[in-house]
Amino acid sequence: MSAPTVLQVLPSLVAGGVERGTLEIAEAIIAAGGRALVASAGGPLVGPLERLGACHVTLPLRTKSPFGILRNAGALARLVEKERVGIIHARSRAPAWSAFLAARRTGVHLVTTYHGTYNEGLPGKRFYNSVMARGERVIAISHFIAAHIRERHGTDAARIRTIPRGVDPRRFDPALIPPARLAALRAEWRLPEGRPVVMLPGRLTRWKGQGVLLEAMAQLPDGYVGVLVGEGPRYRRVLEAKAARLGLGERLRLVGHVEDMPAALLLADLVLHCSTEPEAFGRTVIEAQAMARPVIAADLGGPRETVLQNRTGWRVPPGDPVNLARAIAYALGLPAARRAEIGEAARAHVLKTYTTAAMQAATLAIYEELA
Repeated sequence: MSAPTVLQVLPSLVAGGVERGTLEIAEAIIAAGGRALVASAGGPLVGPLERLGACHVTLPLRTKSPFGILRNAGALARLVEKERVGIIHARSRAPAWSAFLAARRTGVHLVTTYHGTYNEGLPGKRFYNSVMARGERVIAISHFIAAHIRERHGTDAARIRTIPRGVDPRRFDPALIPPARLAALRAEWRLPEGRPVVMLPGRLTRWKGQGVLLEAMAQLPDGYVGVLVGEGPRYRRVLEAKAARLGLGERLRLVGHVEDMPAALLLADLVLHCSTEPEAFGRTVIEAQAMARPVIAADLGGPRETVLQNRTGWRVPPGDPVNLARAIAYALGLPAARRAEIGEAARAHVLKTYTTAAMQAATLAIYEELA
């Protein structure tokens, strides 16, 4: 890569898709011979970032106050000039406003990644959100988001590049998971042998649809075990109370945050996506498919692109426990060999279309185009 130093900006470096994408692009910049800088308020991923060879600069980029945004714009402009940055890549709204102002001040290129649909419930929010569509190049993480950008902001399609999120096959590969890792999780979660497991990975919050799954499980035979992977202390209590009312008892496991997601997904007979609001992309869907797991997804947002109906999984109406229960019963009623075929087709589709390497290469191409 002949592009100059690239500075990525985001609020902080904690766990999440935005943060993981930042590290993946930093890794690609360095591998291509460039310099990777990241500015954020810090967090647990600073260490892994620096071990890749990137440089982290701590700035209070979580602030949303106008004064803080202006102050950060000045700090970013000074950093650009000091480090001879050629491209700023902004990944979140408040830091993006600082990056936008710094880019105008210094004359460097600005790239933005539009990661979500962004709420517009308050006056002025559409303008606030619009900074994510102000880059010279605007990366949409799905075709759904690309259409959203054109509709909401009137952005010229020539400036938009659709680059889906990717999964790393060096990590998400069924062949790489030793039986001991599976056995350890199975024992920790008290999963009985021989009982089908349906798994919903995602932060515990109402719109992720865990409650829809509980209502669907109440309509299914007792033989199924549901596993909810993810944290969210407040909503967890709501789900526990709902599970008790529905009489789910030992049929449900709330296992919290899981570090070993490849092994966790491999324990599932089906992986579910039950969101009741559109996902910008839905990374857990492609991670599950990379592990050759059939997926049942809510038919909205990004999963419409990543789940091929009746080929790599199934899509059902969002927020509909009756149809979700029917889909689960249908999928688990298929012969095991047929489910395995669907899982292998899902893995092949992901490896062809949704890899980290493809995402990295497409992003580097944008940098080169601007440079």
